[in-house]
Order: sequence, then C-alpha cells, then structure tokens
Amino acid sequence: MCRDSYGEGNGNPLQCSCLENPRDGGAWYPLYMELQNLTGVSEFFLLGLSDDPDLQPLLFGLFLSMYLVAMLGNLLIILVISSDSHLHTPMYFFLSNLSLADISISTTTIPKMLVNLQTHSKSITYAGCLAQVTFLSLFAGLESLLLTVMAYDRLVAICHPLHYLVIMNPRLCILLVLASFAVSLLTSLLHYLMMSQLTFCTNVEIPHFLCDPPQLLNLACSDTTTNKILIYFIGTIVGGIPLSGILYSYIRIISSILRVSSSAAKSKAFSTCGSHLSVVCLFYGTGLGVYLSSAVLSSPRKGAVPSVMYTVVTPMLNPFIYSLRNKDIKRALRRLLNRTTSCL
Repeated sequence: MCRDSYGEGNGNPLQCSCLENPRDGGAWYPLYMELQNLTGVSEFFLLGLSDDPDLQPLLFGLFLSMYLVAMLGNLLIILVISSDSHLHTPMYFFLSNLSLADISISTTTIPKMLVNLQTHSKSITYAGCLAQVTFLSLFAGLESLLLTVMAYDRLVAICHPLHYLVIMNPRLCILLVLASFAVSLLTSLLHYLMMSQLTFCTNVEIPHFLCDPPQLLNLACSDTTTNKILIYFIGTIVGGIPLSGILYSYIRIISSILRVSSSAAKSKAFSTCGSHLSVVCLFYGTGLGVYLSSAVLSSPRKGAVPSVMYTVVTPMLNPFIYSLRNKDIKRALRRLLNRTTSCL
C-alpha cells in the first residue's frame, strides 16, 4: 500500500502513485512529493557531439570557423542586395530575408555550443532551453516558408513573365514575408507552450548540442501524447505544406520550360531556378535527415550529427550557392568592391 505524507494509505491512484527510492532500501515515497522538486528543473545538460576532451578544441575551432563564415557570407549577401539598386527586385528581396533567417538559425544554437566547449560546461538553463526551442522553430519555419515564397516568385517569373512586375508588386512581397513570419511565430509559440507544460524527471541530460524537442519529450515523465501530435501538426504546417507548394511550383515551371522551343531560353530559365532548387534540396534534405535519424538511429548522440548540417552547414553554404551561381550577385559584389577600394 502506498502512503501519503501523513502515513495513511490512500486509494486514489492519481494521488497515490509512488517512486522507489534506492537510497532507502527500496522504501516507497509519494510521487507527488518527488515531482514537486522535479517540476522546478533549473537547468539541462547538453552532452554535445563527443565526450572526448581531446576533441573539444578541434570542435570549438571547427564550429567557430563555420559560424563566422555563415555570418559573414549571409551579411555580405544582405549588404550587397541592400546597397545595389539593380538587385531591388522581388527575388533578391526574398533572398535577403532568407539570409537573415540563416543568420538567426545559426545564432540560436552555435554560440551556446561554443561557450560550453570553451568553458567545458554542458549546462543550459531551463529558460534558455525553452528559448532555444522557440527561436529555432521560429526561424526554421520562416526559412521553409520563404523558400516556398521564392518558388512562387520563380513560377510567376517563368510562367507569366509579362505580368511579373504587376503580380509580384512590392506590397504583395512584403505581405508574403510578413505572413511567413506570422505563421512561423504562431507555430513557435505552440512549441513553447507545449514544452513549458512538460514535467521532467531526474534525468536532465540531453544527448545533443541543442535543446531538441524530441529529446525533451523523451526526458519528460508526464504524458507526451498531445505533445507528439502537436509536433506532427507543426511539422505539417511549416514543412509538409510548404514542400508540397514547392513541388507544385516546379512541376508547373518544368512543364512551362519544356514547351519553349529555344534551347537558349530553356537554359536561361533553368539557370534562374538552379540556385533556389539547390538550397531547397539542401534545406529539406538535411531537415528530413534530422527527423529520420531521430527515429532510425539507435544512439541518440548519433542523431545530433545531422543537426549540424541543418543548423550550421546549410546556413554557411547558402550564400556560396547564390553568389557562385548568380551573375547578378557577382556583378553587384564587384561594384561594391570597386566602390570600397575607390573610397580607400
């Protein structure tokens, strides 16, 4: 029989649930007394990618370099687009917002990881963990929706070239970005509310370098059925529906290009979509890898490796994909460099 705090038996299973305390010879204590201490979890411990102390300096240097390249590359894209009037078009307006989302994704996770590597600490506060989950959901969702908006922009440019400037007017472009941000904000708030209601047990070690929602659900000792349903719902809103929109846009684009008789026109049309399609494959490929790895890999620590691609490598490569494959960006970079050197 389970006993309450007064030592009397209690037949209510909700009030009488107990935990066995191994430090007291198997004595039983009320679960609600144990949970009273556990609901106030003040910090979690991010185990990172490796426990090997010899690898910590190498990981710190590697991730610091990748973070700096991602920051500088995306900031340069934003600077070039904002300073060159030739790039004040809908496509580059969306690209500058995409670069801003890339900067935000990396900044949400990597600085904390670098601090932990440098200080040999693994802790992150409870509030910091919730903030990381919320902002990562916000900016990852924003990037997904922006890629969908960019696919629609390419659809209009190729299928309705004569009406492109009329359809993709500045007002519509701003509304599309604001709508993307609003949807991402709502889903991130759902993430926050979902995680803030969880009750965590004595194990607060996260086998990851960031606060990953599936890992947090594994640590929770409260019922997570509703939380898992919400995760699938959010994934559909910011992942499944946008990806379907992108696929539909490219089906229309490809069918329109194939009807063009001129090979030069076909090549030009494909080249305008090449950079965007590469970024889409990189973003959704790594994102899909993160969720599949968490379900397939037996070791939770191994599931953290694909997240490196998602949060670090993808934001670092996006500026190179657009700058190396885009003649307008290259010309704008040369003009910016010429202006800078002439001022010096």
